[in-house]
Amino acid sequence: MTTTGASATSVRQRNLARVLTLLHLDGPRSRAALTEETGLNRSTIGDLVGELAALGLVEERAPDAARRAGRPSPVVVTSGSAVAIAAHPEIDALTLAAVTLDRSVVARVRIPWRDAPSPEVAAAAIADRIAQWRAGALANHRIVGVGVAVPGLVRTSDGVVRDAPHLRWRDAPLAALVQSAAGLPTTVGNDASLGARAEHLFGAARGHADVIYLNGGASGIGGGVIAHGTMLGGAGGYAGEFGQNRPGIEDASDRRAPGGVLEDEVGRARLLAALGGSATDADDHALARALQTTSAPTARAERDRQRRILSTALANAVNVLNPSVVVLGGFLAALASSDLPGLTAAVRGQAMPACAESLDLRLASLADDRLLIGAAEAAFEPLLADPASAG
Repeated sequence: MTTTGASATSVRQRNLARVLTLLHLDGPRSRAALTEETGLNRSTIGDLVGELAALGLVEERAPDAARRAGRPSPVVVTSGSAVAIAAHPEIDALTLAAVTLDRSVVARVRIPWRDAPSPEVAAAAIADRIAQWRAGALANHRIVGVGVAVPGLVRTSDGVVRDAPHLRWRDAPLAALVQSAAGLPTTVGNDASLGARAEHLFGAARGHADVIYLNGGASGIGGGVIAHGTMLGGAGGYAGEFGQNRPGIEDASDRRAPGGVLEDEVGRARLLAALGGSATDADDHALARALQTTSAPTARAERDRQRRILSTALANAVNVLNPSVVVLGGFLAALASSDLPGLTAAVRGQAMPACAESLDLRLASLADDRLLIGAAEAAFEPLLADPASAG
């Protein structure tokens, strides 16, 4: 049987994608390890690595000869020359970063603003910063695309922001706006879903197939669900909006927003106000320390109130989805970190025992990079699927 030119090209594309994705997800590998893990022969791996190197996507480095006997195989690593631009607009600021294939952040900026901008203003701000970086910090890099993490409902098919209530965006064609302004392929997704993807691939949920992720930020609470290793998007890509669920509140005295949703009751601004801080204070690490050490009765009472409501919301999610791990990011991680075992016990106590018997509650491990890494991952997806497109 002969292989046609088209099918041979398709096989080579899949093999290039396979090798680059392996290096991207799992880190540096020797040629010998790539041969073993892919099942391809040595000469094929050599050709694929050579092509990826010619495309500027990988580099070969001399191994540490002291670590093994015999003739060691060169180590293949992803190159730092290809970067994705990750953007995260929120009500108080726009955060941008340039992320390499090995998840190194080579440039970062946080641009505060007084009022939530229009989608057009946000797109222009992203394009302007990219232009500055191209002339400076990224002059020797190749930008492959832009990923934008938005706190709202995003239609994944075309990157239209259907509703980002805190930003006051509705039916905004953000992907098209950024792509037009920046001249780069652009992918837009829900910020918490992108954070879930990052934590699943590289962080606290790595190695788990069934995951719930909740992120708390200045724009509220969002989430993502991974079932059997696959991100659940829903019919339009809107799945995971845990913050818009109406919470079960057992003690009426705990309610602060009659008729409100979870993010109306559990919020960073309420915690900061109880601690005597400003609603614009953005450091979740400082918030975690303050919640752990405060002796102020008002702050302790607000912390404990929010933990009670959050535990019920998590128990409901555990009953529905039966995850092996729940990951909390942003201010929710700060809220949980004051007593993670206690919060875990509270969730278990309200969930069905069978649904929670293998449950592990964890804090997001990628810290402030989680949403940016998730957005960059979305921007890298076309390149990982077809590395030759970088040529």
